[in-house]
Amino acid sequence: MRAAGPTPRGPIAARLRFASPFERLCSKAVADPKRILIRHVLPLLISGAALIYVFGYAIDWQAIPEATERANMPLFIAITVLDKVVFFLVWCLVQASMIRRFLAPVPRRQIIAVKGGAELARALNNSVSDAAFFLGIWQLCRVPLQSVVAVTTLPFVAHFLVLLFQATLALPFVPRDRVQFSLMVGAVLFGWSLVGAFLIARRLGAVDRLYALLRIEWLAHRVNLRDLLPYVGVFTCFAVADIAIQGFATRAFGIPVDWIALAAGIPVLYLMMLLPSFGNFGTREIIWANLFHGYGSEASLYAFALWTNVIFLIMHVLIGVVFLNQALALLHDLRRAPAEVEAIRQPILRDALDP
Repeated sequence: MRAAGPTPRGPIAARLRFASPFERLCSKAVADPKRILIRHVLPLLISGAALIYVFGYAIDWQAIPEATERANMPLFIAITVLDKVVFFLVWCLVQASMIRRFLAPVPRRQIIAVKGGAELARALNNSVSDAAFFLGIWQLCRVPLQSVVAVTTLPFVAHFLVLLFQATLALPFVPRDRVQFSLMVGAVLFGWSLVGAFLIARRLGAVDRLYALLRIEWLAHRVNLRDLLPYVGVFTCFAVADIAIQGFATRAFGIPVDWIALAAGIPVLYLMMLLPSFGNFGTREIIWANLFHGYGSEASLYAFALWTNVIFLIMHVLIGVVFLNQALALLHDLRRAPAEVEAIRQPILRDALDP
């Protein structure tokens, strides 16, 4: 694999090659404290603050059992498990299709095994899970790592566009007195501003220069909007299923959220879940309790989000156990390739949308 940058030379580099992990971390902090602060310290501070607020202040723990007793828990658990299974399968098949089409015709079952093995790491950290998936696909395809990252993240583009149109169409019909309408408007405006910024950057040639810098200019020639249309169709169907699943889950929990409110709110949930968190604990609870405040008591909304997180956490582990051999191999490779892992964990907050 090509190194992420020029190889350091001299006695300092020699010492770093044999330095302990703590010494290497300290050397990085001295070399680039701003990068360490933004990529490591800031996410921990944000996530920690969310956890302290939710579990130490916002949640009335005496009301959680009462809210849970009012729910049809067997039905709720079944729907939430279905939610995770559908999400996993859709993303597996879409990413496998793109990998086989744009990178290399590797066996689909091997791609699914890599995706499943990476789920075990997702129980602890989304960024590490994504890094494991990228490295696993790189080993299968043997193409430049930046090409793997570019292609495997293309589904996020298609999903983002579908969610943006979904929220935009639903926004005028949302019952404003029962939702955090300003948050929904802000998310839609932010989404369209990103689209506008990309179009302007492309018009000015900045996107092409970025492709050339990353050496993925081939992507612009091989992948166009027409190529993404089938995947947009898949994610449109997935969006409808997602609204239905979330709607039935809230009804099973005794807090039936309006279908239009879900259509406008789920994209906001995806956007806000980009904030760092430990297994999404803290951020999901805050979002649900505020976004859909008019559809149930605060305790019920917090309980719904909390139980959803718990079930998803268990599902991450179970899926990872199914592909345990692949999971252990990926974790071993992560330890052997720390430089590559750091290179592909670039997003400041999170690089996976998985509510």
